[in-house]
Amino acid sequence: MTVAEGGCYCGSVRYSISGEPLSSGICHCRSCRKIAAAPRLPFITFMLDQFRFTKGAPIDFHSSSPVTRSFCGRCGTPLTYRHADYPDRLDIMSCSLDDPERFPPTHHLWVSHRIDWDRIADDLAIHETFPK
Repeated sequence: MTVAEGGCYCGSVRYSISGEPLSSGICHCRSCRKIAAAPRLPFITFMLDQFRFTKGAPIDFHSSSPVTRSFCGRCGTPLTYRHADYPDRLDIMSCSLDDPERFPPTHHLWVSHRIDWDRIADDLAIHETFPK
């Protein structure tokens, strides 16, 4: 059963997700900021077997030795994040969903890396690094 669908800006890469997410957050770490060219990057975590590409194939980029990120090779949209320590999980960039309102974030993480002028103005849980 498909719960949500999404893809890149140009439509070259599409995906579907089934089941419920494990979490939904907003990352402020330096690498996510640089990858997104934005002060923060919202994401949703699913089990890997709940996700599948339905059109096209992204390009993988190893942003660090344990981390693989995927992007559309045509328009550059960030799509997924995988960490070697959690091989059965996949983070999907929330704003690549057709309906990003579907899974609102519940927390901020890596706030210790936050840009000073990026003020957090919501009441979501805040984690200085990765939540325990």
